[in-house]
Amino acid sequence: MVKPPDRVLLGYMAPYDPHVTRLLLALRETVLEEAPESVESISKGYAVAIGFSFTGKPLKDGFCHIVACSSHVNLGFNRGALLPDPNGVLSGTGKLIRHITIRNESDIERPFVRRYLQAAIEQAPRPPRATPGLALSTAPGRGRRSKRR
Repeated sequence: MVKPPDRVLLGYMAPYDPHVTRLLLALRETVLEEAPESVESISKGYAVAIGFSFTGKPLKDGFCHIVACSSHVNLGFNRGALLPDPNGVLSGTGKLIRHITIRNESDIERPFVRRYLQAAIEQAPRPPRATPGLALSTAPGRGRRSKRR
């Protein structure tokens, strides 16, 4: 059984359309079924995102991430440009990151989604002894800076 979502994640998702929240939570569950020992890193900046790694370092060692958009979610692969793409479903033009757009729950059930996840997991760095867990972060706001005199 997959662990329930953290209440912080649910709070971050409150402003989103319920459809997007359902997609994010269903996709989270799929990732955790494939990598139950992974560490979730929840962040909120311009969008809510969950990074998955085995080290707790989602930017450096992450294998995938889920990003909430206004009407869909993206399943991103941190080293997606290195993944084989026999189904031609990976989008993106960056140096490394590629993603699959998930618009409805049937998209998550497509068999290739788990195959891409498994391939990404195979690439992921792992510490000698990984500990499952949760990490939270919030991007700093762009507040005003006062001038010093």
